[in-house]
Formats: sequence, C-alpha cells, structure tokens
Amino acid sequence: MATKGIGKRRIIGLAIAAMVCCAVAVVALWQGNGLRKKPLPAPRVFHRDLMLPVTPVKNQGNSSLCWAYAMLATIETEHLAQGDSVNLSVDYVARAYLQEQTENRFLHGFPFNDDSNDDISTRGMAPMLIDLIENYGLTHYDAYHREEQTDFNVIARKLQKCADGAMTLSDMHHDMEQILDKGIGSVPQSVYLLGTRYTPLEFAHSVCRDDEWVAMTSFTHHPLYQRCVLEVPDNRYHSAFLNVPIDTLMAKIEQSVRKGHPVCWEGDISEPRFDWEAGFAQLPYETRKTTQEERQAAFEHHQTTDDHCMAIVGMAHDSEGRRYFIMKNSWGASNLFKGYIYVSFPYVRMKTIAVMVNAAVGGLPKAG
Repeated sequence: MATKGIGKRRIIGLAIAAMVCCAVAVVALWQGNGLRKKPLPAPRVFHRDLMLPVTPVKNQGNSSLCWAYAMLATIETEHLAQGDSVNLSVDYVARAYLQEQTENRFLHGFPFNDDSNDDISTRGMAPMLIDLIENYGLTHYDAYHREEQTDFNVIARKLQKCADGAMTLSDMHHDMEQILDKGIGSVPQSVYLLGTRYTPLEFAHSVCRDDEWVAMTSFTHHPLYQRCVLEVPDNRYHSAFLNVPIDTLMAKIEQSVRKGHPVCWEGDISEPRFDWEAGFAQLPYETRKTTQEERQAAFEHHQTTDDHCMAIVGMAHDSEGRRYFIMKNSWGASNLFKGYIYVSFPYVRMKTIAVMVNAAVGGLPKAG
C-alpha cells in the first residue's frame, strides 16, 4: 500500500513538472517567434558634424530596390543642397526596369542581353539607375507612386509568366501593360513641375546628366586607376567602376560630403555589429586601419558582399571621438534614428563594395 501511495504521488509530481516544462516551452516559443516585442536598445549619443538636406525617408518594403532608392535619394540631396527641391519616383524606375526585362525575356529568352539565366527581378546596382533614367526617363514622386506598398516580387513573377507564355510580341505587350498598370499604376505621359510640362525623358535629363556621377571601387584583382566590371551578382548591366586605392576612395567620400555632395554607398551589412534597430554599425575591431590586402581577402572569401545600398548624407562623431558617416536608409523610419544609421569610418573602409560620387567634386583620378 505504501509503495502504491508513493507511486501515485510520484506520478502527480511528474505531471506537474511536465506542465511547468510545457508552460516554459510555450513562453519561450512565444518570445522566440517575436510575439513579445523586444524593447529598443538605449540610444548611443552621436554628435552631428555635418548634415546635408534630405527628402523624407522612404520604405522599399520587401523589394530588392535599395540601389534605386539610394541613388535617387543621393540625387535628391544633391539638388536640395543647391536650393532646388525635388522628390523622385522609384516606382517609375522600377516599372521601366521590369518592362525592359520582360521584353528581353520574350525576345531573347533571358532578362538581359547575355547568356545569364536570371529571373526577372528588381535586383541591381546604383549605376544602373543612371542608365535607366537616361533611357526611359523619370517622374517626381507625386506624379507616380502607389500609396499602398507594391509587392514587386509578385509583379516580377507575373511578368515572367507573361513573357514565357505569350504567343506574339503584341500579346506580350498587352498583358505586360495590364500587369504593370494594375500592380503599380498607369504611367503618366507628361510631368508637371513648377508650372512647366516635361516628358519623363526631359524631366530625367533636367535632374541628372549621364556624366554627373562617377562609379568607384577599390579591389586589387583589377588594375588600379582603370575602369573594371565588378564581379558581383547584382551588376546586371556589367557596369564599369573606376578602381582606386582604398585610401583614395575614403578620401573622396569624405571630401564629397564636406563639399556638400552626397555619396551613394553599396556594401556589406552582414557584420554582427551592423545594428539597424540601434542605428549604428561598427567592426568588432577598430583599433587599427584595415589594409587593402584585408579588404581583398574578405571580398575573395565572400565575407564582403554586395548586400545593400544607402545614401551618405552627413558625418558625425561619438563621445570617444570615433567618426561616422550618416547614411539614409530605405527601410522606413523604424529604428532609433528615424531611418538613419551611423556607420563608422572603419566599417566603410572595410565593407564598401562601390560608391557613386559627384564628378563636380573634382580631383578624381583619370582612368587608364
């Protein structure tokens, strides 16, 4: 009898323990799934040394259009710094880019005029934005944008099916226009700004010349002071970049911002101390200067990749005197600094893939 009683109590005890374990597991799962929101970290204190004028922060949603948002933000700030207010439409550029890929896929079997098997998508690099607006034009933000967020990934998949399934070029164009009109909106034939009427091409040429921006990079597997095509997956137009030493590149970025010109930055954001919520990015080690060889090794071992694109619009320092570039992002105003992130000079030195700087800065090395 006593043995039976002990067994019963043991069973009850085990049952209670199991219930407690289940409850702990449920709470852990609930927290792990993000249902319980983590509090934002306490803000770091940054002192702004220089801040260029900016347009409102935008949100790229789930698209891969950071390169278009960042390059247009760079052009916008360039105009604002000169006293000319302009706010530009990413949706117009995205539509032209998707339309071009759809036509190429129907005519040639792939989105670009090469042998790549890429699907239709919104991936790209900043220099492509200049080519797109030079060829297809541009509108200001109020003339062409969708209030609700557009799912460009869904549109790209529909366009791919359209290109693969259409029997004639006419059918493809008809179906493509319907998909784009429904997904983004009907494109305007004219743009009105300050009482003046422009075609999209005229408007594009009024806000950006094709020789106004210089694409630069810094890697040693290509000759220095010559133009080279960067071997990164998103360089879908095979854009060429002026290749310079990293000291030259860093000096050119800082010189540009100090002279009132923003810089479009492309680089790697996979480092553990790239903290979007807290609004800053640093390397784990920042006590010494990254060498050209270390940059090259990180690139060749795929530790530095072309992850993201932002606009450099200012400079700052922290309480310990460390220096930062202020970058405008395209993920909405969801972090501590309302859409901006402070990226340390050492981070930029190590993790930069490429930049677009304004040719007006002067002193750019001549390409061989």
